[in-house]
Amino acid sequence: MKLNRLSRAVALILLAALAVFMLAGCTTTETTTTTTDGTTSGGGASMIIMLVVLIAVFYFFMIRPENKKKKQAQEMRDSLAVGDEITTIGGIVGKIVSVNDKYVVFETGEDRVRMQVTKWAISSNTKQTEQPQ
Repeated sequence: MKLNRLSRAVALILLAALAVFMLAGCTTTETTTTTTDGTTSGGGASMIIMLVVLIAVFYFFMIRPENKKKKQAQEMRDSLAVGDEITTIGGIVGKIVSVNDKYVVFETGEDRVRMQVTKWAISSNTKQTEQPQ
């Protein structure tokens, strides 16, 4: 979790630095030329390069990891099976009794209260192994 926060902080710092350079018109490799009417031209290529770098950094540090997390969560929800211990997004813990395409029915605790929730409401799955009694 700390690494994720650190990478996001680094990405935001890089984005801020690139934005400052872009707004300041910082052109280190390009030279500007002055036309006969006194206006300057050039430096547009470096702005485009900065924008492309900004988008690439944003994608690799922010968007891609989030998509990876969503994919892992969906795979976890698709692999739910009877007997697994689950935790819902509300913090309710229980053991799965039945699973279908959209819903999961699970029992909570010793009183065997059954609850039905949609699959997207499952936050974690602890695979329960069969233990002899």
